[in-house]
Amino acid sequence: MESSLVRSKFSEHFGGKPGGIYCAPGRINLIGEHTDYNGGFVFPGAIDKCMTAEIRLNGTVKVRAYAVDLDDYAEFGLSEEDKPQKAWARYLFGVCREMQKRGYEVQGFDTAFSGNIPLGAGLSSSAALESVFAFALNDLLQFGIDRFELARIGQATEHNYCGVNCGIMDQFASLFGKAGSLMRLDCKTLEYEYYPFRPEGYRLVLVDSMVKHELASSEYNKRRKSCENVVAAIKSRHPEVEYLRDAGMDWLEEVKDMVSGEDYSRAEYVIGEVRRVLEVCDALEKGDYDMVGQKMYETHYGMSRLYEVSCAELDLLNDVAKRCGVTGSRVMGGGFGGCTINLVKEELHDRFVGEACKALREKFGREAGVYDVVISDGARRVK
Repeated sequence: MESSLVRSKFSEHFGGKPGGIYCAPGRINLIGEHTDYNGGFVFPGAIDKCMTAEIRLNGTVKVRAYAVDLDDYAEFGLSEEDKPQKAWARYLFGVCREMQKRGYEVQGFDTAFSGNIPLGAGLSSSAALESVFAFALNDLLQFGIDRFELARIGQATEHNYCGVNCGIMDQFASLFGKAGSLMRLDCKTLEYEYYPFRPEGYRLVLVDSMVKHELASSEYNKRRKSCENVVAAIKSRHPEVEYLRDAGMDWLEEVKDMVSGEDYSRAEYVIGEVRRVLEVCDALEKGDYDMVGQKMYETHYGMSRLYEVSCAELDLLNDVAKRCGVTGSRVMGGGFGGCTINLVKEELHDRFVGEACKALREKFGREAGVYDVVISDGARRVK
């Protein structure tokens, strides 16, 4: 459906021969939050919601782009001084510039693009936008860039053109996704491994609290500082420790009197979360989805009580999940709002969704967003 809409809009705006159609997905993260900057593991998967773009080289040094969902048009050159004013156009411009910085000769192109990734729900629509253009230009211009470098190009676009100092997980998941598999990415070494995720009789459901926390970035920075404080304390006794990922609970206990109670709690959550990712990997290899769900609940507790990045709305949605017998539920993403991710038995799906929406409406006057997602393939050319 997305590709036919994009094709009709491309034809309407640019005419002539059709271009290539490409898509790149958003992502979920089953478990492993706030572990990336602590050198730990994340466990994402690509989903069946994508950014789709039709792209055709136009023989000039200009990009002409139409954003279907915004009904907005931008045109810009490929030199640094051509940086567009429109925020959405900077994602495309940044990808082109980051490729040029790496020595690739990017050519001008015409494009129309659209997406069905819910915006602001923590599903990484911006990474999908970067990935679809990085993948498409690499394919059309036959640059031969590997997917990891395409992910780095997307990440550098965020850093240098969009003002977001993100990790690499979102772009990695969008480019490396595989249907029926989640990916364990080691954020310290960037080694990765696929794990089977085919939960027959279950559905993955995201429930959006529709909360956006005003202080999220400053609170996030405080938690990073807490982790750094504890690493410094542990390092004074164990010089080999580089990240919290390198420490166990016994080493944290050793420095309990050297750090604040708050810093201790933050580190306790992270060290536990690094372990939980590995336990979920083991559970998936055995097909033990009850254990996966148990670890999801443990993560929510840790994010709510120890790391303190949940909020009343997310805790309510987690409580409703527990009450309805949902196998696993937790806040997904950085916290301070956004979605819970829920592993739900088919027969409980409708009741849970109804109860969650009702509870959020009655207690907070908010209408929840509900998104069923399926683990799918990463960036690709659409046939």
